[in-house]
Amino acid sequence: MDVSKTKSSFYRRLYVAYLIDSGQASNVPALTDATGMPRRTAQDTIAALADLDIVCEFEQEDGARNHAGHYRIRSWGAIDRVWIEENLAVIKQVLGYP
Repeated sequence: MDVSKTKSSFYRRLYVAYLIDSGQASNVPALTDATGMPRRTAQDTIAALADLDIVCEFEQEDGARNHAGHYRIRSWGAIDRVWIEENLAVIKQVLGYP
């Protein structure tokens, strides 16, 4: 399947936001485990969620050191989370994720 970089980047952002919001992978190590993407790609994808008006914030664990904590989606903006859930199989296929 030949997919444009724009589409794959968009789908990657949607999928990462979904994984964070669903609690399946709410920190960088969990995202790399769930997707196989490199750590830097996971970090860049989280940072790029703001470009889609998805508000994603890091919550530090009380008393934790070294940025221990998790991300939380505060707002989906104009993105329809239900559409993502309904199209997860297609999104994962396009991205080549398990």
